[in-house]
Amino acid sequence: MGEQRSWEELAVAVAEMSRTLLAQSSVQSTLDEIVRHAVNLVEGCENAGVLVLENRERVRTLAASSDLVHSSDQAQQDAGEGPCFDAARTLQEAYRIEDLTRDEPRWPRYAPRARELGIGSMMGFLLFTEEGTLGALDLYSSRPGVFTTRCENTGWILASHAAVALSSARSTAQLHTAMETRNEIGEALGIVMERFKVSEDQAFEVLKKSSQDQNIKLREVARLIVTTGRIPGAR
Repeated sequence: MGEQRSWEELAVAVAEMSRTLLAQSSVQSTLDEIVRHAVNLVEGCENAGVLVLENRERVRTLAASSDLVHSSDQAQQDAGEGPCFDAARTLQEAYRIEDLTRDEPRWPRYAPRARELGIGSMMGFLLFTEEGTLGALDLYSSRPGVFTTRCENTGWILASHAAVALSSARSTAQLHTAMETRNEIGEALGIVMERFKVSEDQAFEVLKKSSQDQNIKLREVARLIVTTGRIPGAR
């Protein structure tokens, strides 16, 4: 659980966190490190998790420090309401819920489940938004009233640095995927050109037709050709 630090100590800790996040080799390891640092750096934080809300209706946990985080995310999904839904509707960058042990009229279905899970207070911070998807860092404490304005400011600073590192990791992963896809498509084109003695443009038309006929992505057609030597749907 995070302990109170001076602002100077916090600045050093966040700088060290940023270097650690940027050194991660995958998106998942970056997410896991964000969660770990949130628990360590934010005073009063006992658990943390990163979730995405897809199309403003489907909650998915990307990283979690404990089963409690998974259970809370699932409870919001089952109830169709909760802080992450409100954050998606308003695109607010941060929220702080001081006491979930009392009746909470905003979330009459989620709040009782949160109390059952032992959640006393919560904070959340926006990490990214894109194409109808919201990514957020949520922090939990079993005690009500533990998250102060200072805690919220600390969380916001941490989330801001985390968002930059996560964006970099996701961009790198997308670039690697694009390069792998391009290489697979090139290899598949070579196989088709050699087998049917056709030009590159004609080979691409073969891949495209297979993709359309089988209703699968072009990169999947290419992968199947490379791994099996067969063109999906061809006789």
